[in-house]
Amino acid sequence: MTQELDLSGVFPAMCTPFDEDERIDFETLQQDAQRLEAAGVDGLVPVGSTGESATLTHDEHVRVVEAVIDAVDDVPVIAGSGSNNTREALELSERSADAGADGLLLISPYYNKPEQRGLVDHYRTIADAVDLPQIVYNVPSRTGQTIEPDTAVELASHENIAGYKAASGDLGMIGEIAERTMDEEFAVLSGDDAMTLPIISVGGTGTISVAANIEPERTCAMVGAALDGDYARAQNLHHELGPLFRELFVETNPIPVKEAMQIRGYGPARMRPPLTRLAEEYRADLEAVLDDLERETTDVANAEPEGDR
Repeated sequence: MTQELDLSGVFPAMCTPFDEDERIDFETLQQDAQRLEAAGVDGLVPVGSTGESATLTHDEHVRVVEAVIDAVDDVPVIAGSGSNNTREALELSERSADAGADGLLLISPYYNKPEQRGLVDHYRTIADAVDLPQIVYNVPSRTGQTIEPDTAVELASHENIAGYKAASGDLGMIGEIAERTMDEEFAVLSGDDAMTLPIISVGGTGTISVAANIEPERTCAMVGAALDGDYARAQNLHHELGPLFRELFVETNPIPVKEAMQIRGYGPARMRPPLTRLAEEYRADLEAVLDDLERETTDVANAEPEGDR
């Protein structure tokens, strides 16, 4: 029986920082993990799409997972360990488990586009072999294939398959999966920052977030308010974050978020090829959005408490 893992709240999809020689900057990686933990996130997700897992060797992948685990005190670490090759995904999952990961995030097989029965076999093979909570990840814009609701519901019955990361943009489909798995120990998590609030409104439990790398406190406040049923506050925070959500996807993720990380002083914007730095035409708008968010934070912090007025 798999260990329990609370999949409600905010789980930043971490960036992987690189030095001038494209080697992993482990010191910056660990400092970033500690910054996010101190900000109150509910878990960390290294070596996913945002972590440029496609350009890491298997050994690098495991070393990143180990480094993040070593850096934090009290938040779970959910390792990206997916592949379009079931044997490779199984190996990465086993090695991540051995490294001490608390859970796994498994992107659906990309490029080779298996049928739905192939997706079921793929995920069950890993879930049967690795005794950790596992999240299936539906992002058809990257994989060319959708994990259909019937498939997600079938997978939810496996004791080791604990959740579904939804990045299809199809709220009707996401809501159907949440509805049909209400009686399972199964979480539906947003994989698209702009959809996090709508997804929670139809039964989602939180988000694996890109924006939380930059604004972890605001993202946690938005998700917490929504989960508490305070949709007025959640909506206000959603709109505060809306410009950031848009700027972080003007080019392929993680290009904009790594640029934002550098602007904020959290880590370098360097990418491994074939990804490139953010186009200059987008930088001024990104800087303006980040400045606005910092100004709003400062204004709130400097405001007098009502009782002192």
